[in-house]
Amino acid sequence: MSTSIDRLPATRARRTSRTGRARNRAALFFLLPGCALFALCVLYPIVSSISLSFYNWDGMTPKTFVGFANYIELFQADTFYVALKNNLIWLVFFLLAPPFGLMFALYLNQQVRGMRVVKSLFFAPFVLSGVVVGLVFSWFYDPTFGLLKVILGRGIPVLGDAHTVTFGIVFAALWPQTPYCMVLYLTGLTSINPEVVEAARMEGAKGWRLLWHVILPQLRPATFMAVVLTVIGALRSFDLIAVMSGGGPFDSSTVLAYFMYDQAIKYYREGYSAAIAVVLFAIMLVYIVFHLRRMLREER
Repeated sequence: MSTSIDRLPATRARRTSRTGRARNRAALFFLLPGCALFALCVLYPIVSSISLSFYNWDGMTPKTFVGFANYIELFQADTFYVALKNNLIWLVFFLLAPPFGLMFALYLNQQVRGMRVVKSLFFAPFVLSGVVVGLVFSWFYDPTFGLLKVILGRGIPVLGDAHTVTFGIVFAALWPQTPYCMVLYLTGLTSINPEVVEAARMEGAKGWRLLWHVILPQLRPATFMAVVLTVIGALRSFDLIAVMSGGGPFDSSTVLAYFMYDQAIKYYREGYSAAIAVVLFAIMLVYIVFHLRRMLREER
C-alpha cells in the first residue's frame, strides 16, 4: 500500500515534466518562423555588412581583401567628420521632438467638441512621405518665391548656405517627427491612472509639480519609445537630405547615412560604404544599450 502511495508523486512529476517539454516544443515551433525571419532580414545583413567592410568591391568584379584599409581611409577623410558633426547636430535638435510632442499631447488630451479634427490636423504631417516634406520645405525656403521670403521680406538662401543648410533640413524633419511623438504620448495619457492624479490634486499638487511628479513618471514607457525612435531617426536621416540638398553645398549637409549611399551608389565603393554602415551601426548600438541599461536600472 505504501509503495503505491510513494509512486504517485513520481508519476505526477513525470507527467508534469512531459507536459512542460510539450509546451516548450510548441512554443519553439511558434517562435521558429519569427526567429528565421529575424535572422534572414536582420542578423544576416549585419554580419554581411561587417564582412564586406574588410573588402574592396565595386559590386561587379571579384572582391579583394584589404583588411582595415577601409576604416583607416574613413577615419582620415574630412567628409566623415563633417558627416559625424552633422549627425550630432541632428541628434541635439531632433530631441526637441519629444518635449514638443508632449506639449501638444497635453493640449489635445481634452474632452472638447471638435478635438478629434484638431488631432487629425496635428497628426497630418507624419502621414506625408519624406519626399513630400522635403519638396514642401524646399519651396518654403526658396529665396525667390518661397513663403519664408514673404514672411521676412527678403530672400535667404537657407539651402544654399553651408552654415544654415543643416539647420533648415532639421527644422523640416521636426515637422513630421513631433506629431509622431505626440501620438505616443497621447497613447500613454490614456493609460494614466486617474485616481492617482486625483489623489495628487487633493494633496495640493498642480501645474508643473503635478506634471513632473505624477504624470511624467507614468509616461516613462512612452518617453523611452519617443526618445529612442527619435535618436534612431536622427542617426539614419537620409530622405530629406537627398531631396533638399543632396548633401551639399560642398558636402556641408551630408550625414553618415547619406555619405554611405553616396559612396555605394555614385562611386561603386561597396566595401567602403559597408565600413561607414558598420560605424553608424556601432554608434546606434552603443546609445541603445546605454539607454536600455539606464531604463532597467530605474525600473529596478
